[in-house]
Amino acid sequence: MFGQSNIGDVGHEGHNKAAAMADAMRHRGPDDFGIWAEPGVALGHRRLSIVDLSPAGHQPMLSSDGSIGVVFNGCIYNYEQLRTELTGMGYR
Repeated sequence: MFGQSNIGDVGHEGHNKAAAMADAMRHRGPDDFGIWAEPGVALGHRRLSIVDLSPAGHQPMLSSDGSIGVVFNGCIYNYEQLRTELTGMGYR
């Protein structure tokens, strides 16, 4: 289980608004909490750790330069194939 909040056109209050929304969903994911905000958009996430108990599952997940953020439900069914392909391309 997890909870996510996404808002657009948030101005300078985006981080605080996403944090308040995610805090309201604490019951959906008590194990981890994350916020990502940029001008015009904010993402919040609550996590219930079941399969991956490590901090590697922290969300929102960001691109290597931090310019792109994503929250998702974690269901990547072909993750083994994708891992092989991405490792072959030099990602880790």
